[in-house]
Amino acid sequence: MQIGARDVLLVIDVQNDFCPGGALAVPRGDEVIPPIHRVAPRFQHIVLTQDWHPSNHSSFASSHPGKNPYDSIRLDYGPQTLWPPHCVQGSRGAQFHPALQLPQAELILRKGFRPQIDSYSAFFENDRVTPTGLAGYFSERGFARVFLAGLAYDYCVGYSALDARRLGLDAFVLRDASRAIGLNGSVAAIDAEFAKAGVNVVDSAGLSA
Repeated sequence: MQIGARDVLLVIDVQNDFCPGGALAVPRGDEVIPPIHRVAPRFQHIVLTQDWHPSNHSSFASSHPGKNPYDSIRLDYGPQTLWPPHCVQGSRGAQFHPALQLPQAELILRKGFRPQIDSYSAFFENDRVTPTGLAGYFSERGFARVFLAGLAYDYCVGYSALDARRLGLDAFVLRDASRAIGLNGSVAAIDAEFAKAGVNVVDSAGLSA
């Protein structure tokens, strides 16, 4: 597949807390970095996202007495999985993994900073209506296709891909450059959503500049 001037590589949340040893480690999460580095030179445009939570974020189990990580509760915008505190603003866990070296990235988008709402997708908060601003950026830049990599395949990568389709963009998830959490059937669920929405799951080896 030929990569062109209207394509963008969207690298999702490759941060210390999502990698081995982190507060919310995705199994083998750091393994996404080599394939991301291999594919990055094929793209003229790269955007990074960074989870950026206040310490009292509503998605943290610690913000709800008596609740444990991975419990599910209902917030104003619907069901919410509770997570261990992670990617707290200014913490080491919120920093990009030190092995990730993408100085050519044109934008770093921080998400999840509103205390009362979580943000899986790079495009919308979890209420599905509050925009992060990335859709407007993509539109003004004239991007037509988005290629997604990073963490986690079944949450932030997946939700971002689905929202890209909802916005009329062609979306390609680089499976070898993503890793999944795998919580309560989440991988099968996101794969089913991809099939319905027309999200393409591809291998980075099939891309050429």
